[in-house]
Amino acid sequence: MLIRLGSAFSFIFVWFYKGDKYECPICGGKFRKMFPWGNKGWDNRLCPKCLSLERHRLIWLYFKNKTDFFSAPLKMLHVAPEQPFIKRFKALKNLDYTTADLVSPIADVKMDIQDIPFAENTFDVVMCNHVMEHIPDENKALREVYRILKKGGWAILQVPVNYMNKETYEDDSITDPKEREKHFGQYDHLRYHGLDYTQRLEGGGFTVIEDNFLMSFDEATRDKYRLPEKEIIYLCKK
Repeated sequence: MLIRLGSAFSFIFVWFYKGDKYECPICGGKFRKMFPWGNKGWDNRLCPKCLSLERHRLIWLYFKNKTDFFSAPLKMLHVAPEQPFIKRFKALKNLDYTTADLVSPIADVKMDIQDIPFAENTFDVVMCNHVMEHIPDENKALREVYRILKKGGWAILQVPVNYMNKETYEDDSITDPKEREKHFGQYDHLRYHGLDYTQRLEGGGFTVIEDNFLMSFDEATRDKYRLPEKEIIYLCKK
């Protein structure tokens, strides 16, 4: 629904949210507040104009401030492409951009990340956010992403992380959707990652840099952009 009707929905309602308290760094929109979002209806999260969430705005700023993403000639695979990024990434003249997803109606390629239909050493950049928590064989998916990256390439593979837990929590015996939501945060999640996510990424072959980029912004700026309360950027290099 969000993918198919998001633009029309935004066009209708964005005017009611106009203001100057908050700003989206992706689309430049300024608002008195943002839309609620999430299975618990958390308030002030979704950009009324481009439909970005906190994690999208953080990644956009990370790409802009810490990488050559917007200037270098790069071949990119974007798995499970997010609404705020697609048109903007497609418009970048430096980017050879391909989207992929198992079911999304807007993806260029239909694929399972556990069996990626591209040759090894194909892409400079892979982005795949909030997907690994859904994947039955996470290590197989990570090895596939590593395989298709060029040497020197990098990937952004963010997941929801419980920073209070040292280890990722998994329990295959929990199959009831309501119980899964209670234990893992969402009914279709298979695990809740902990502080060992870096080691899990390294198990796929990557060299991982944990970047607490979020804390490079002061509290007022984090609030203005509606960034996450806490999120580590995991830069995965081949």
